[in-house]
Amino acid sequence: MGSSGATVQVSNIPLAAVAGEFFEYFEAAVGSVFACEIATARRNWKSRGFGRVQFDSLAAAERACLLAAEGRLPNFQRARLSITRSRDDIVARAAEGRNRVEGAVLRAGVLVGENRMEVFGVWEGVRAEIMPERKKLELFVDQSGEKYKLEVITGIYTRILSVLKDGLHIGSKKFEFLAFSASQLRSNSVWMFASNENLTAESIRNWMGHFSGIHSVSKCAARMGQLFSSSVQTLNVPRQDVKIIPDIEVTTEDGKKYCFSDGIGKISLSFAKQIAKKCGLRNTPSAFQIRYGGYKGVIAIDRTSFWKLSLRKSMLKFESTNTMLSVTKWSEYLPCFLNREIICLLSTLGVKDEIFESMQHDQMQQLGKMLTDKEVALRVLDRMAGSEVRTAIKMLMQGYDPKSEPYLSMMLKAYRDCQLSDIRSKCRIFVPKGRVLIGCLDETCTLDYGQAYIKVTMTKEELQNEDQTFLKNTDQTSAVVVGQVVVTRNPCLHPGDIRVLQAVYDVGLDDMGLVDCIVFPQKGARPHPNECSGGDLDGDLYFICWDKNLIPPETDTPMDYTPRRPRLMDHDVTLEEIQKFFVDYMINDTLGVISTTHLIYADSEPMKARSPKCLELANLHSEAVDFAKTGAPAEMPRVLRPKEFPDFMERWDRSTFISPGVIGKLYRAASIHFEDLSSDATFSKVSAYDYDLQVEGFEAFLSPAKEYRDRYSEKLSLLMNYYGAEHEDEILTGNLRNKSLYLQKDKKRYGEMKDRMLVGVRSLHQEVEGWFRCSCAERDSSRMASAWYHVTYHPDYQPETTFRSFPWILSDVLLNIKAVKKHQTLDLKVISSTNR
Repeated sequence: MGSSGATVQVSNIPLAAVAGEFFEYFEAAVGSVFACEIATARRNWKSRGFGRVQFDSLAAAERACLLAAEGRLPNFQRARLSITRSRDDIVARAAEGRNRVEGAVLRAGVLVGENRMEVFGVWEGVRAEIMPERKKLELFVDQSGEKYKLEVITGIYTRILSVLKDGLHIGSKKFEFLAFSASQLRSNSVWMFASNENLTAESIRNWMGHFSGIHSVSKCAARMGQLFSSSVQTLNVPRQDVKIIPDIEVTTEDGKKYCFSDGIGKISLSFAKQIAKKCGLRNTPSAFQIRYGGYKGVIAIDRTSFWKLSLRKSMLKFESTNTMLSVTKWSEYLPCFLNREIICLLSTLGVKDEIFESMQHDQMQQLGKMLTDKEVALRVLDRMAGSEVRTAIKMLMQGYDPKSEPYLSMMLKAYRDCQLSDIRSKCRIFVPKGRVLIGCLDETCTLDYGQAYIKVTMTKEELQNEDQTFLKNTDQTSAVVVGQVVVTRNPCLHPGDIRVLQAVYDVGLDDMGLVDCIVFPQKGARPHPNECSGGDLDGDLYFICWDKNLIPPETDTPMDYTPRRPRLMDHDVTLEEIQKFFVDYMINDTLGVISTTHLIYADSEPMKARSPKCLELANLHSEAVDFAKTGAPAEMPRVLRPKEFPDFMERWDRSTFISPGVIGKLYRAASIHFEDLSSDATFSKVSAYDYDLQVEGFEAFLSPAKEYRDRYSEKLSLLMNYYGAEHEDEILTGNLRNKSLYLQKDKKRYGEMKDRMLVGVRSLHQEVEGWFRCSCAERDSSRMASAWYHVTYHPDYQPETTFRSFPWILSDVLLNIKAVKKHQTLDLKVISSTNR
């Protein structure tokens, strides 16, 4: 048998190569081969460009590495192979006798077979093999002639499963498992419902739709979950107003099927206007992401259609009689940002490090001017979302100066620090010549493969910029992008996920009026969305950039994203199986580990994201993403786990090295800038008070205003203590400066906690708005708001700990008072000048 450690990793293998030829080549060129393998695509069996060879001896493996390093290894099918040592063998040695246990009893575990997975309590006759050199314990059992591998389950598995099965008692109520959405599955959370005699969790599931006939546990769970994404209910659409139109499909020469219209339908212009009005929108978007009964996907405006809705079979996920059209999101202006994954791929494809360093430097310089330059502050805030951001924008527009207004200054500093923190930890660099757009289909069949139609809403900055060589048909609100564009979709790990398309102008497509969308062609051997990390048109958002400095000089062939076949049951899926799947996903989700490991190797390996390790991790990542749909987890090989971490990971508890790659350079530059930030300004209690916000008669409301201020302070303090926020701006923005060690390590968990913080603050502010509405008549609202401001800002009323955000929860009322006072002042000036 092949000696342990006698295996090498081989890359640059020709796509047409087969294992037999590979075996014979190494036998002749190096020496006796024990086993070899070539990584292949799941469906067409073509080489992925890398593989392994296990020799009979360590000497042969060393000889192969030496020949390759010295350039003396003969070419294989005209290709020069790259060879490195592999830490893992293709065929592991059998465990020694002293490391084998026969007839053991396993108390709890998961039975994993080719076509089934089952949780059990006790299993006898287990064979255990311990392999010290691989730091691995493997358990096996024979059943009816079939051999199964067993996986040990910790106590947390049975504890969580028991909660899902038996429910949760809180006070006098028993909460039962209902379902979970896709985002809840990723964040390990579920919906639970306290059933009563009128409504039960089971009756809700029955109302949701008909899920019988779905034999895949993961797919059934996903279908139920799509009803739990947040949405706006609009109008009922009778079935007679809905037309079912055919999908646009193609079959390649090797028998692979692609659907160019996967997840997209159409909506008439007149009906789109009604839906926009129901969503509270002033302008009608070009596309909506919707749920309609069992249909899910995107509907784009078709000005030639007289049907309210035109839906496709690819949008139908399950049968339902529900006719309510629910909207989950719509096309709109979305700013574009680089991230670590996109930067790694662009760097792999030839974009110079200096380009990213220059962009990051420019953005950090701009952020540094936020507190002194109103126009810069407005440009930065325009790229952000949230009610606090809108308040800051309104205050700037009303003439407030952050140098004299403490709340505005505090929030601008917080936004600046938050964005700088994102630059340092995520390389979140703003791309002015770019957008994030929802994907749509060219229903006119005008575009050729390799082309795209992109029309975007113009920013104020773009309208003022005279250099518009990349934009055509500017009408003071929108313009069509022309020329080469980078298109990709997050998450992206394979170099082939970066596509370079030709954005074109076409009169016919322009007449369709699709704005803030990227329109893909329905021609070609494969849909462009599928080439971008396996995307489709059911609501996926795409990164689009027309900055010529970011157009890579090279492109790679896209990866094959054909998913594994889902595990099928021989019966309709049961609720217990869905509950087991949820816990299995919690235990086996390796998505974060794979992404982090890929980032480490993509930044440090000489071949960057093209290295064999990164290509294998990209494939594993695709499997891990599909876990929620297929029910098949991706197993992260121990050999790929990093032994040390680059400095930009900030894993100071582990062995660390200075990253030589572009991510490390950007991280260190951002860290230096972050440390050089100026300290917070101080304000005079008198100078901070704005007398324009005093309304005649406000004194009568000072007592209840002080009571509400203190109540708000108490509730906000509780939130701050709960989440570990030391300052007011931290809880308002969710950006904690001194995170605990476990949150520093687990960025995903910190992101989830940040979302919960912001939800908590939003709920508190809604509660405070309720206090205001109930505390006074509408005619007294200005006086009450003025009193709230007075007890927060006036020197006579300021306690030791004052939360400046309290009165600005009523920003609309306060800023209206400010606007009226400004107009009165202007009128007085006009009268004064006239009298002269």
